[in-house]
Amino acid sequence: MPRPRKWRKICRLPESSRFGPLDVSANDTVTMTVDEYETIRLIDLNGFTQEQCAIQMNISRTTVQGIYDSARKKLAMSLVNGKVLLIEGGEYRICNGNETGCCQDGCRWRKCNKGFDEN
Repeated sequence: MPRPRKWRKICRLPESSRFGPLDVSANDTVTMTVDEYETIRLIDLNGFTQEQCAIQMNISRTTVQGIYDSARKKLAMSLVNGKVLLIEGGEYRICNGNETGCCQDGCRWRKCNKGFDEN
């Protein structure tokens, strides 16, 4: 029996979930999961190490490495091949803002937006 997957903790959903060239049909898409988006946000935008990202998302560092590699490949496919990037799905839960180890910007943002939908 396989081990159940751990839910990945994220601070917030992306403000936009569709990116890409304006002249491409909807069939030319690459789908990135929300947890892949979160690793890109934490590591590339916020400057976290993979270890810090793993602690933040409540998963192992090797899992972060796999998620991050997959996310970067999807970003590259979208940019190089001119495909639309969709961000949706994945196994995640949104941080409630009261947990230890909450990130500095996302959880505070979440507390200020009470109407934000949870997964």
